[in-house]
Amino acid sequence: MFKKPSGYVRDCMLRTSFKQQGVDVVLVEYGTQAHNLRGVLASLGLPVVVHFHGYDASRQDVIARCDAYREVFQLASKVIAVSRVMETTLLKLGCPKAKLVYNVYGPQPEFETINPTFAKKQLIGIGRFTDKKAPYYTLMAFKEVVHKHPDARLLLAGDGTLLNVCKNLVKHYGLEKQVVFLDVITPQTYRNLLSESLAFVQHSITADNGDMEGTPLAVLEASAAGLPVISTYHAGIPDVVVHGETGLLCEEHDVKAMTQNMLRLLDDVDYAQQLGRAGQERVNRFFTLERHIGVLQALLEEVAD
Repeated sequence: MFKKPSGYVRDCMLRTSFKQQGVDVVLVEYGTQAHNLRGVLASLGLPVVVHFHGYDASRQDVIARCDAYREVFQLASKVIAVSRVMETTLLKLGCPKAKLVYNVYGPQPEFETINPTFAKKQLIGIGRFTDKKAPYYTLMAFKEVVHKHPDARLLLAGDGTLLNVCKNLVKHYGLEKQVVFLDVITPQTYRNLLSESLAFVQHSITADNGDMEGTPLAVLEASAAGLPVISTYHAGIPDVVVHGETGLLCEEHDVKAMTQNMLRLLDDVDYAQQLGRAGQERVNRFFTLERHIGVLQALLEEVAD
C-alpha cells in the first residue's frame, strides 16, 4: 500500500513497542523467527538471544530459506541449542562457537512428584503423529510384543497427519484391543497414565526432509516421573537417556531391536523399575526446569550488561 517491503508495518510497530517498553534484551524463540525479524532486530541495536528448538535447525528447506542463518548468527549475541547434535549442526552452519550455548529444557516440577506403581503391562507414548516421531514404527514393534504378551497395552496420545494411518495399521494388525488412541490429553491425564505405566515409548527418526527432534520434552517428563524410556539414538534423546542405565535405545528404523527392548521390560518389571529410578535421578540432577531457567536468566543478564 505504501510501496514498502513486506513486514514494514509490523517492523515499525515492533520498534515502537520495544522503545516504549524499555526493552533491554530480546529473546527470540526459533531461528526462523529470528530470520524473519532480522531487519528490525538489527535496527534496534539491542542484544539478541536466539533459541533454536528442532525443525528450525534440521529441516533442509527451512535452513535454505533462512540462508543457513548467516545474518542471524551475525546479529545474535548468543545462540541456544537444546541438544548436542543441534549444537554440532549449528556450528557446521557457521555459528561462532563463542556464541553457542547448550541448554536443554526441563519438565514441569509436577512430574517429579509421580511415584509410578508399574501396576500395568502398559506402554505409553505422547506426541504429534509426524514423520520424525514415526509412530508407525512403535506400532510395528508392539505388534510382535503381543505374541508373547497378549495382555499388554499400548497407549498413544496426540494428533497429527499420521494419526489415521496409524489407526488403519492397528486395524490391519488386529490390535484394536491392545492399542488405544487417546487423542490430545491434558498434562494431568498424562501424569496419571505415567503413574500406572511400565515405560514410555517413542521411535524418533530423521525425516526425509531432515526434520529432527530437539530434545523431546515428553522424554524428559517420563524420566522425571520415574519411568524408563524406550526410544532411539536420535537428536537429544541419548543426551538424556543412557542406554542400559535409564532406558533402552536402538538405532533409527530398527523395529526388531525396539521390540526386544519392549519385551525386556515387560519380562522383567524389576529391571524397568531400576531403570526408571536411575532416570529420575539423572533428570533431577541435570535436566530440571529450574536449571534450564537459571541458565537462560543468567545468559540474558550477561548479554544485557
